[in-house]
Amino acid sequence: MGYWGYFVVGRAERPLAELEALAGAADMSLRQSAPDGWQVWEFAGGDGDVGNMNDLAGQTGAPALFGYVMDSDCVVVEAAAPRSGAWTTCLARTAMAGYLGAERDGLTLEDYFLEPRDAAERAVAWAAEAGHAASAGELTEVLSDDPAADADGGRGADRDAVPADGPVAETLFFRFLDRLGVVPL
Repeated sequence: MGYWGYFVVGRAERPLAELEALAGAADMSLRQSAPDGWQVWEFAGGDGDVGNMNDLAGQTGAPALFGYVMDSDCVVVEAAAPRSGAWTTCLARTAMAGYLGAERDGLTLEDYFLEPRDAAERAVAWAAEAGHAASAGELTEVLSDDPAADADGGRGADRDAVPADGPVAETLFFRFLDRLGVVPL
């Protein structure tokens, strides 16, 4: 069984876990911090209320992002920024489609999430609001990565960042954060 839980990404002068926007997420732990006050917090299990990314972005005055990892197979990415707004996409699209049962219900994955190219455009705007330059092409590559089809398990050029037997969804998520420029690998 893989990992289930949230990663909460934001920028603030104090710990994100202390903010009112995340008050419902008890037992969060700091996973990583990066320059300019960027923080990645982990809310393992995902049981309970992690909070609202729109509220977090509003409270910090900076972009915020949630990544909900589903059994280390795929990630729901929810992002918000004070000026550029909110958007949702996913990583590891084939696995996500399986979890949603989209084909059985006559819906497509795109009925739930932005397509990689559209999500990359929104992500570039999100990164710009965070003060970073991001490449739509590099973000599209990560958003389009299909670990089920990759011989190297979805690790691509960052295969040394996570052990060979490391979880694929988490690897994609942290690669996505790296391409956004907020949390380097």
